[in-house]
Amino acid sequence: MIRRWAAAVAVTVTLAACTNDDAEPPGGPDHDTTVTASPELASSLAKARAATARYVDDLGAADAAGYRIITPMMPGMGYHYLNGDIEGFDVTRPPILVYVRNGTRWQLGALEWVWPERPATPPLEGATYGSFDAACHYRDGSFVPAAAEADCTRTSPDGTSPFTFWHPKLVTMHVWLWYHNPAGLYHPTNPLVPDPGEGNGPQRVSGR
Repeated sequence: MIRRWAAAVAVTVTLAACTNDDAEPPGGPDHDTTVTASPELASSLAKARAATARYVDDLGAADAAGYRIITPMMPGMGYHYLNGDIEGFDVTRPPILVYVRNGTRWQLGALEWVWPERPATPPLEGATYGSFDAACHYRDGSFVPAAAEADCTRTSPDGTSPFTFWHPKLVTMHVWLWYHNPAGLYHPTNPLVPDPGEGNGPQRVSGR
């Protein structure tokens, strides 16, 4: 599943049209992001909120939907969970959910989309982009930079977790829809994300 996603994202950019359904954003946690947006962007963000509200503080729901951890805590971001069955751009189906951990509380912070190269047309109004260098990923969420899949070892550097997939350098787009980001809705990092210390290790909700 994840390997198929990695292969697809390495060769294609697909922008799927959003639906025109009107959706009111549900009430959310303390760190909701508030933005001043055009009617078109506001409508897209409302659809995204309605579609992802079930994941806000429920890692089990994300796991049941097919999301699996692919990074440890990344400073200024959080923990990234990938659904390898999702390809292209659909505002209601982000391929990556970024969770923030604060003590014992886990909260969805950002939605993320990735491409092998920058989209010719911004998928959302005002979109800005970050990047993720080529890397080998392992089942426990660890990853190691690598220029080619041939450079990936079959287990993680500590020998405890099997290799799952490799990806080339990617263009990323974060949307901080559920956790206020004073740096901006699309900024890759968020200064309000708690410090990665205090034992905030990865969370694998089903042992897979």
